[in-house]
Amino acid sequence: MRVLITGSSGQIGTNLALYLLERDHEVFGVDVRPNQWTDAFPTLLQDLAAPFTDFSGGLGHVPYPENLDVVVHFAAHAKVHELVQQPARALENIVMTFNVLEYCRHNKLPIIFSSSREVYGDIRRYITEESYADFAFTESPYSASKISGEALIYSYAQCYDMRYLVFRFSNVYGRYDVDIERMERVIPLFIRKISHGEPIVVYGEKKVLDFTYVDDCVAGVYKGIQLLAGGREANQTINLAYGQGNSLVTLAEYIGQELGVAPRMTVEPSRVGEVTHYVANIGKARALLDYTPQVPLREGIARSVAWATNYWTGGES
Repeated sequence: MRVLITGSSGQIGTNLALYLLERDHEVFGVDVRPNQWTDAFPTLLQDLAAPFTDFSGGLGHVPYPENLDVVVHFAAHAKVHELVQQPARALENIVMTFNVLEYCRHNKLPIIFSSSREVYGDIRRYITEESYADFAFTESPYSASKISGEALIYSYAQCYDMRYLVFRFSNVYGRYDVDIERMERVIPLFIRKISHGEPIVVYGEKKVLDFTYVDDCVAGVYKGIQLLAGGREANQTINLAYGQGNSLVTLAEYIGQELGVAPRMTVEPSRVGEVTHYVANIGKARALLDYTPQVPLREGIARSVAWATNYWTGGES
């Protein structure tokens, strides 16, 4: 297969690209920044939020590879709290998705779209079955941008017969997730601070989230790529997560146990726009993709701590 990945320099994009290459597929990346982890596949440097009018062979004057099988659209501004502070970045997410969809429409390509558990809102109602998402519970500009992206996908399928899969991810973590200066994410942030004996802040003592190790996420996406490239039934929206909830306090304790350091925790209320409870219903992923996550949080944290500390101490990435 020949697969184009937008957001290919990010954590999930890099892991997916290397996973595909290991299975002898061809990979092409598009990102606004170079990939700091690998040069194993070509990456076109391009801002996908720019205004484009020519979609026939790529976006604007940047030619894309020919004879692609699938486009995987990961590119997005992905930090919820940052988009509360800078809502214009949510609009850029919508523009990126529109541009990628136009490219797919003009070139008759199927698309995988990375949505988010944020589309469910703050589900104190504990509803996570895909068809029951109530967009009236939207909590943040980020979640609104993902809802808008999904709506565009569904409309293109209806109007242009575009084949798609929408994956709603939940707190993907693991390898290649240590770029804290660019985007502060809770697991690498806690690993760094706890390892240095620095205090951490837990926003939401009772917050429970579904953490997904990146290998499980990539394995699920790969099954989706195979489905689309093989011409099989598509046009589904699927939760892709581990299917079990854990609190941020438990998360911090696991990290401390791996590092042999007792975390110095301060607990504060959840921040505006953040979901406080989410555990995914992954029955649809199991049924349609034979998706079976393999890495529970305790094991995933052990892997993540080992990888991050090795990286920060100058080991191999």
